[in-house]
Amino acid sequence: MAFWNKKEKKEDTNKKKKSVAREWLDAGLFAIVAATLIRTFLFEAYTIPTASMEGSMLINDYLFVSKLAYGPRIPNTPIAFPLVHNTMPITGGKSYTEAWKVGYHRLPGFGKIERYDVVVFNFPAGDTVALEVQQDEDYYSLLRQYNYNRELVKNSFTILTRPVDKKENFIKRNIGLPGDVVEVRDAIVYVNNEKAPVFPHSKLLYYVKTNGNMFSDEFLEENSIESKRSNGSVYELNVPNDAVEILKKQPNVTAVAPELIPKGNTEDWAYPQDTANFKWNRDNYGPVTIPKEGATVSLTPQNISLYRRVIANYEGNKLDLKDGKIFINDKEANTYTFKMDYYWMMGDNRDNSADSRYWGFVPIDHVVGKAWFVWFSYGKSIFGNMRWNRMFRSIKSLEK
Repeated sequence: MAFWNKKEKKEDTNKKKKSVAREWLDAGLFAIVAATLIRTFLFEAYTIPTASMEGSMLINDYLFVSKLAYGPRIPNTPIAFPLVHNTMPITGGKSYTEAWKVGYHRLPGFGKIERYDVVVFNFPAGDTVALEVQQDEDYYSLLRQYNYNRELVKNSFTILTRPVDKKENFIKRNIGLPGDVVEVRDAIVYVNNEKAPVFPHSKLLYYVKTNGNMFSDEFLEENSIESKRSNGSVYELNVPNDAVEILKKQPNVTAVAPELIPKGNTEDWAYPQDTANFKWNRDNYGPVTIPKEGATVSLTPQNISLYRRVIANYEGNKLDLKDGKIFINDKEANTYTFKMDYYWMMGDNRDNSADSRYWGFVPIDHVVGKAWFVWFSYGKSIFGNMRWNRMFRSIKSLEK
């Protein structure tokens, strides 16, 4: 009897043994599931694609974004191709389906968004995109260029709408918390009527007059100064805050002045792009109060453009203006109570940053996480241009 039991046991063992291919398949599936869970609920890799956060963050900085800092979001579109954001690699097309959509939910985190945190979030104005130009123009800017002729835009570009979690990721510094009053006066930021801290590597454009002698490439590179253009002895330079005094002391420099757009000038079409009622620009903006959950604001035909996207796009209401009156969900309204908290995000490279001054408030449901640390970085080329001094350094240490 014992002999037969041993034989059956041996046969069972042989039957349960997996092939090498099956073992690799199981290991691959496990790795994908584990990586997806880590990416969704713990941390995610992110690459700095533009110069809007220079000099705190540089192009080709690879960093980790902590989802636990503010609490991980439950995905709005749970059915999606793993480890891909919104577009399928190689083939293109959507990497997700909206057949099953989930509302906004966030798990508990280690803390809340603080003033001056560097935050990764979904681009608020990215709910609708023109695929051919999405890297350079958002859909609403495109509409303005085409005099709001939606049919012409629709016939000229491939238009696609995206849910919140599949909008493009942006990275900026949080300047204003819900309920804060933010204002920019001659390029100086004020929060609740107090000057915001100026980070050493943040940049502004300056006009620099010289005695005719040029700047050397070595001097500009050593001090992270970018030359935009020159006209004879006058240069337009993008200068880090900690290099302004160095620049002034150069023997060929006779005058240094910030390049400012005057108050009341609306040439750069700042948010809410209502030049009749809001004569704001990048250097002279506001004051604007950041919407806060539960706060109530008075609505008028003169200020409705400031809150239009909040009421209609972010909080899902029907908004109409008829005969000088405001209607929300077909009911006349003189006030509105916000359902969510909002934030005000700005780039450190102030004059080269598309930020809240151009597309407005960032809802809490768009917040992805907190920039954590840089794990890899290189300059113009990955070959021979490694930035060893930036690797494995926290965002806090890099911004000092």
